[in-house]
Amino acid sequence: MPRYLIQASYTAAAAAAFVSKPQDRVAGVRAAVEKLGGKLESFDFCLGEHDVIGVAEFPDDTTAAALALAVNAPGHLRSYRTTRLLSAQEFLAAQQKAHGVSYQAPAKA
Repeated sequence: MPRYLIQASYTAAAAAAFVSKPQDRVAGVRAAVEKLGGKLESFDFCLGEHDVIGVAEFPDDTTAAALALAVNAPGHLRSYRTTRLLSAQEFLAAQQKAHGVSYQAPAKA
């Protein structure tokens, strides 16, 4: 199954909810991923631009988009990004397809 990197950040209201009532968010994310036929490989909280980073497997891009819609619907996220990950074998296959294909850069003015 294809793998996806998920990066998200919470709203200030969500952060306030965590402070006033600490709660485990991983179980709910895992349940949503599995309901869509996927598998949550990892889910970590982090410092920096994003508050959480996850890696999940989904049957296809449409299913990954369905998770994005489902978890964004409640409005507790201020940002959410899904990135399709390529395995080493997939990237090698892309290199092989690109071999021999030429593309000319735009002409200078």
